[in-house]
Amino acid sequence: MSKKPTRKHAASGSDWEEKFGYSRAVAQGDFCFVSGTTGTNYETGKMPDSAAQQARNAITTIAAALKACGFEMGHVIRVQYTVTSRDVVSEIQPELQRAFGAIKPAATMVIADLIEDGMKVEIEVTAYRG
Repeated sequence: MSKKPTRKHAASGSDWEEKFGYSRAVAQGDFCFVSGTTGTNYETGKMPDSAAQQARNAITTIAAALKACGFEMGHVIRVQYTVTSRDVVSEIQPELQRAFGAIKPAATMVIADLIEDGMKVEIEVTAYRG
């Protein structure tokens, strides 16, 4: 009889998670899927104006979600960036390089509106530790 992989959920404390019924991250087996993460600072509850700071905050939240599920940033194999404008790309690029430059995951960047005014970047990752 084969054992089913255990599913683990992680929360970040975002009101959105409860409001829309999702987890910040879900790990099952050797995979961890981290939901689209915006730049809210969960210590202050505020969204910074700076796209670079939003990216830093999102990456911090992602790293914590991965850790809560037993993963680390080095396990990231895929990332999707959603930005609200081409204008923010050069501002967030150093933050993305710092977080993902050594990992070099497969990546996609999309330009789209985000759910609230003031949000400039959202980052979603998939991690694998097999």
